[in-house]
Amino acid sequence: MTRGLIIVSREESARYRFLQGLLGETMDVIFERRWHEDPAPVERRRGDRRLPSVAEDLEAVGWAMVTQEAVVTPEAKS
Repeated sequence: MTRGLIIVSREESARYRFLQGLLGETMDVIFERRWHEDPAPVERRRGDRRLPSVAEDLEAVGWAMVTQEAVVTPEAKS
């Protein structure tokens, strides 16, 4: 069984508590860990590893759900 992950915006502490209480037994609920103020001076990665829908959902509604299937891509397998 795949355990999902819910990422909640740092500004949404009430939503975090609600989702943790509602889904905490079946899904991992965490606060967003990205920092927006000071981006890294030089990007060392080849590209953005975040899924576009996650960043869009965090911006639009304050939370996003990710499953393991959504993260595994053909590029990640090689």
